[in-house]
Amino acid sequence: MLTWEATGVGSHPGQDHLEAARLIFGELPGLPYLPELPGRGVGADLVGRTAALLVDLYAEVQPSGWRLADRPGRDHQRAADHLRRDLDGLEEAGHAYTGPLKLQVCGPWTLAGGIELRHGDKMLSDQGAVRDLIASLEQGVREHVEEVRRRLPGVTEIVLQLDEPGLPGVLAGTVPTASGFGRLAAVEGWRVEEALRLFPDPIVHCCAPSVPYGLLRTAGVRGVSVDASRIRRRDEDAVGEAVEAGLLLFLGVVPGTDTRLPDVGVVAKPALELWRRLGFPPERLAEQVVLTPACGLAGASPGYAKAALAACRKAARVLRDDPRADRDSDE
Repeated sequence: MLTWEATGVGSHPGQDHLEAARLIFGELPGLPYLPELPGRGVGADLVGRTAALLVDLYAEVQPSGWRLADRPGRDHQRAADHLRRDLDGLEEAGHAYTGPLKLQVCGPWTLAGGIELRHGDKMLSDQGAVRDLIASLEQGVREHVEEVRRRLPGVTEIVLQLDEPGLPGVLAGTVPTASGFGRLAAVEGWRVEEALRLFPDPIVHCCAPSVPYGLLRTAGVRGVSVDASRIRRRDEDAVGEAVEAGLLLFLGVVPGTDTRLPDVGVVAKPALELWRRLGFPPERLAEQVVLTPACGLAGASPGYAKAALAACRKAARVLRDDPRADRDSDE
């Protein structure tokens, strides 16, 4: 049986990296993760944080957003400093930890749509630039994983999450040009699959509509992380095929911003109902489903972030201990 049960998506409120790491190890002992604190500003955001991992590619902030630079500058250094402090906090909070650990980075396609070329459009507009970016990111992620393993020798497995909120737009050809007056051409599915296969068994997180479940399945990813409320009935055949192929489902079941949280049975209900509609044996539910917040928690209060993670962990026990609960309640 899968022992992860519950985890978070990645981002947290506030600016105290050590406090966030301690919270995560306390609330999510099955699958803690390296928290992201975008509230710290430039270099702590999704694109800038991952740009700091790139090898031999550098980015800086311009009025239009992140853009390639000839050399590492102030913005790059700021992002690298944020990440180093985060790793220091992770090491302090998790020095005695033994088990799996999740790391999140911006996926290659969302990154290509979020960084501009030095004197032109977004990197996504240039196939050669995209190839260079993917190669740089793959090497940077590999080195990042190695550093985490050195710092936390008790980690038994690194679970890599690629954040790809921009992927549906990349495939549909709806990503705006740098000017905003046009749209970049759609990227062929085989190119996306080819890039994703370079990363080790990733979980792909996508909180946007139209998650490409079929493409992710054929790309051989380990799992898909989605907001459960965004799964429409028309998506369920594709979700079922992904589950049948053995993919893990990271289901977002509590809002990412402050609200009154219901009891654990209600939190678990979307997963139970989806599983029942898909027609899989209840015994497999806890083997393939991990509960999370619907998206990152950067917009939440610190107290709510703690409560949301606790709610996911407690609701996951319902999936493990009473996977027929929703079915029984209908009979």
